[in-house]
Amino acid sequence: MFEVQDVRLDPASRRAWRGDREVRLSRKEFDLVHALISRAGSVVTRDELMREVWNATFWTSSKTIDVHLGWVRRKLGDDTRHPTLITTVRGQGLRFETGALAGPPAEVPVKA
Repeated sequence: MFEVQDVRLDPASRRAWRGDREVRLSRKEFDLVHALISRAGSVVTRDELMREVWNATFWTSSKTIDVHLGWVRRKLGDDTRHPTLITTVRGQGLRFETGALAGPPAEVPVKA
């Protein structure tokens, strides 16, 4: 069982909750949340997500991740414009935050 902020994820039963409310996730949505929450606080690259969630060794577009991430954010009640659960670290990947953010996430400088 993973519990970060007020999100709980049970990989054995493939069930998820936000607070006391159960959240119904599709198989891929669950796998995406699992890949992120199991490494909460760390950035997970899009390459890692494509390998782990979609079992793909190559891909040409990140739209698949973006679309599923949008669905997950909505289902978890995370503000898609200023998310506090799953944030995008520009040029690096995604991170499941270990604590609630005070406001819009700060941009992380990208090394050239």
